[in-house]
Amino acid sequence: MIFVLKFFMFLLAFFSFSNKSLSLTDYQIKRFCSKEKRVSLCIKNLQEKRSDLQKGKLIKIPVTPYKR
Repeated sequence: MIFVLKFFMFLLAFFSFSNKSLSLTDYQIKRFCSKEKRVSLCIKNLQEKRSDLQKGKLIKIPVTPYKR
């Protein structure tokens, strides 16, 4: 009985997490790129990465460190 319960809990947890990822909106891209030196180039690159992500291609994601 416990095995069946654990099995169903595992299946519930396994199927509840999906493989979807959310891409940035145009506003978020502009806000992120406003700090860059070349704004237009940054916007173009992030929009291309967003379209590749939505098509299902692998992309490299820049990581910005958190400042306290």
